[in-house]
Amino acid sequence: MDYRSYRYGRWRGGPDPLAEPYDVAAAIDELGDAVLAGDGPSEALRALLRQGSQGMRGLDEVRRQVRDRLRSTRRRGRMDGTLEEVRELLDRALRAERRALFPDPDDSARLAEAQLDSLPEDTAGSVRQLSDYPWRSPEAQSAYDEIRDLLRREVLDSSFRDMKQALGNVTPEDVAAMREMVSDLGDLIDAHNRGEDTGQLLADFLDKHGQFFPDRPSTVEELVDSLARRAAAQQRLMNSLTDEQRQELAGLMSGALDDMGLAAEMSRLQQLLQQARPDLPWDARGGTDGRQPLGLGDATSALEELAGLESLVQQLDQNYPGASLDDIDQDLLADALGREAAEDIEALRRLERELERQGWLNRDRGSLELTPKAVRRLGATALRRVFAQLESGGRGGHDVTDAGAAGELTGATREWRYGDEQPLDVVGTVRNAVLRGGGGQAGPGRRPRVQLHVDDFSVVETERRTSAAVALLVDLSYSMALRGTWGAAKSTAMALHTLVTTRYPQDAIEIIGFSSSARVLSPAELAELSWDTLQGTNLQHGLMLARRHLARHPDAEPVVLVVTDGEPTAHLGPGGRPEFCWPPLPETIVRTLAEVDRCTRSGATINVFLLDDEPALVHFVDELARRNGGRVLTPHADRLGEYVVSDYLRARRGRRARSA
Repeated sequence: MDYRSYRYGRWRGGPDPLAEPYDVAAAIDELGDAVLAGDGPSEALRALLRQGSQGMRGLDEVRRQVRDRLRSTRRRGRMDGTLEEVRELLDRALRAERRALFPDPDDSARLAEAQLDSLPEDTAGSVRQLSDYPWRSPEAQSAYDEIRDLLRREVLDSSFRDMKQALGNVTPEDVAAMREMVSDLGDLIDAHNRGEDTGQLLADFLDKHGQFFPDRPSTVEELVDSLARRAAAQQRLMNSLTDEQRQELAGLMSGALDDMGLAAEMSRLQQLLQQARPDLPWDARGGTDGRQPLGLGDATSALEELAGLESLVQQLDQNYPGASLDDIDQDLLADALGREAAEDIEALRRLERELERQGWLNRDRGSLELTPKAVRRLGATALRRVFAQLESGGRGGHDVTDAGAAGELTGATREWRYGDEQPLDVVGTVRNAVLRGGGGQAGPGRRPRVQLHVDDFSVVETERRTSAAVALLVDLSYSMALRGTWGAAKSTAMALHTLVTTRYPQDAIEIIGFSSSARVLSPAELAELSWDTLQGTNLQHGLMLARRHLARHPDAEPVVLVVTDGEPTAHLGPGGRPEFCWPPLPETIVRTLAEVDRCTRSGATINVFLLDDEPALVHFVDELARRNGGRVLTPHADRLGEYVVSDYLRARRGRRARSA
């Protein structure tokens, strides 16, 4: 038998693969809060993702932590550490050599001293000129050999991560292996850039040169990405140095590469990497500014990390066209903040997907839309809040279970017909079943059972119910957003629409938004609507659309409710185009009041909910009320829904109820 041992531990590969399906109820409620506060779906979802949900860090918190890491990386050290170390080693070698030459009376010693005195001022030139110098001091020879080893390690480490630790002291065998590896690597990336299938080529390359790539990349794309990011960081380091530093360091690197016979192959590799990843910031500048000097490889690593963090900040900002959570590099984020941060972003990405998969959101040509299911939930939420206000405020009109039921009972009954909404006559229905002989046989000690048939059901006749035609006019002008009343108006409109369609289905409601012009809004349009940036408060056009709606329901009780914070500043001109002027033109006021008079003659009472106390606005609505006989109410924005719903419930009972 094959006995195998297993070890169990905490899952560390990302989100739990055995977790239950994601519950987005809390998330849709949070998103709904933002929509009811006046945002559109896209803005609400962005706010949810920025703030996080259900214990998950949002984009704002993750971005803050990445920025903190970015600042600490910038303070890591100076980028000229290799130059400084080479200068120190060169000074040590020259001092030791001069000490060895000074006591020697031979002319060859004076000639050697003259050669040392004539060295170029730049470090790279001095190191290059001393490559064939016959050192007399063992200490000087050792220091110069250390320079050569240092430059070899740092140059290789600046191109290949952790190469310095892998090689230690660079031997001739190491150099030969590196030359062969870089040549084969160039051939592999060249084939990749030409679009060839490189799967087998990569496998052969790693079998041959795997000691240089302990992480063993699974694809050529992964290998190219790692090398290209480091090459771009190396170029950024050079771009960020002063001209003098850049010339010296370039000379040292060139000399080290020539010494190893790698100059041509490394230049080719750099060009191939730029071809493969032209999107990387090859021309970027700016580096670290700490006090600790960094070697060439360490400085390149710091700048590579710096570039990754800067890219992460931009990805987390999501402030560019077509931004998506899929743009966030999970590997970069995990390297910067740890696996938990990457898991939080993956959870947000999953939340976004689940909102669409479970039917709450739709994407149409890149724009986000609420589904009818989400609109119904938002309307129900808005209505529930209004009823909670009514209950706490004691204004009446609470969440009554018989809202929308039939009229007064007449005392007569009849058989049930498909589609009836009248109350069921329970006693009569059971009596019909018994008379029909529907009672089953009773067993010993048991009561007989009554079996109901569809023909047994009967209903109680009621008086004809009163229906209402409701027109709610909502100001969409820019001033509503400035005064902070747009969210309350939007939430109120959704609550009233839900109340009418679910509790009073015999009523007909139309939501009309007006700014420079007016338009009828569906529930979905209303939910996705934000305030209008157009100037103007065209109440005239809104009342025209309201009259058309009321005319389609001549037998219904007409209810016109207006929510606004400004006097009319726009009207429809002779050609049907809106005309705006501030202060309002006399013609605008005249045309709007003329439309008020038409509504009055049609029997509609206009009740206005005033959200500002500007004297000109108060004077206008007082004149409107005098002409129409309606009421002017001045609720605080937080209680607007309570006032509007209460007024609707009061108004739909009819004129007699209003005059009582």
